[in-house]
Amino acid sequence: MEGRVLFSVLIPVLNEQDNILPLLEELYATLRDGPPFEVLVIDDGSDDATVERARSVLAVYPGLRLIRHPARCGKSVALRTGATAATAPWLVTIDGDRQNDPADIPRLLALAQAQPDLAMVAGNRRRRDDTLAKRITSRLGNGIRRAFLRDACPDTACGLKLIRRDLFLDLPIFDSLHRFLPALVQGRGCSYANLPINDRARGAGRSKYTNLGRAAVGLFDLLGVMWLLRRTTVPVKVVEEGRP
Repeated sequence: MEGRVLFSVLIPVLNEQDNILPLLEELYATLRDGPPFEVLVIDDGSDDATVERARSVLAVYPGLRLIRHPARCGKSVALRTGATAATAPWLVTIDGDRQNDPADIPRLLALAQAQPDLAMVAGNRRRRDDTLAKRITSRLGNGIRRAFLRDACPDTACGLKLIRRDLFLDLPIFDSLHRFLPALVQGRGCSYANLPINDRARGAGRSKYTNLGRAAVGLFDLLGVMWLLRRTTVPVKVVEEGRP
């Protein structure tokens, strides 16, 4: 593995001009003494100074790359773009609003190292530092999803996750894919673990989602994922003979 990065940090951003530089500074300060890594900022059509500010530090931070969507495509597509461009076998996804704590990334990696059978580690926010309405909506949505998908994840919308790159790229791409990763990983016959992580208040900018809009889309997507899982068959064992 000498000379290769172990994990790629994917940061999907949309109009996070006041968060991107502090987040990058915090990320590199936290991870610089650990295994080799790269950071991909995937801009999803920002119309503020996010791109200019990220571009201004490309020569400052080693392994930092900026990828742009000319128009907004959504968080899941941005993550797919980043995963396709990444060079490491593991992906770390983290939100660009600084509510996820980079200090939790080494804990995700340590858990995956301690349990080699894991294909993903999902961060679960404890004591969410958010509005009461968002906390109630999130708890209700997570409860409904768990009841139907049986994925045992208390906080699937948390942006901080560690997942194998090959597995992520093998999953079907659709809007809001990132909210159903635990169920889809299990549907592929793979194991994942939940890990309680820190949650922080958004320091700048505005959320890109509304509670009502998220609930309506979430219900539609839930029905689609239920169909997808029911129509997915994974062989228990594959036997191959002869030489390629």
